[in-house]
Amino acid sequence: MKVRLLLTLAAISFAVPTLMAEDAMKTVRPDEIVWTDDTLFKGLQYSNLIGDPSKAELIVTRVKLPPNFKIPLHTHPFTEVLTILSGGFGNADSDTDKGEVLKTGSVLVMPANHPHRVFTTDQETIFQFSYTGPFEITFVNPADDPRKKAQ
Repeated sequence: MKVRLLLTLAAISFAVPTLMAEDAMKTVRPDEIVWTDDTLFKGLQYSNLIGDPSKAELIVTRVKLPPNFKIPLHTHPFTEVLTILSGGFGNADSDTDKGEVLKTGSVLVMPANHPHRVFTTDQETIFQFSYTGPFEITFVNPADDPRKKAQ
């Protein structure tokens, strides 16, 4: 597990300079962040700080989750690196796994295609995650997919 984590971090560290090589330096200050209401999960807000999530490039997104929020078991086809900026970020590997609540300052590396669910406690949670796009989410149980419920 530790070897896998180190290999993932090494791969990301080599990929980031390559992905950013064609772009100029960019700074995003807290007062410049514009929050957008998510269309998939009511109550979730996000801000894409770097990159276009529809493209195969480095993406850095900040996410704000309300208290007592849940995202059902799902996967992504990319490795993601999350940093918890405030609140408590709950993460579990299955529907039956109680999971763990990560506190402010924690970092989580989630391998590609790793099933996980997300939840918050009684406080708002803000985290930032980085990945190589494009963004995709697949729900383990298709009935949990809010896009299918909207149809």
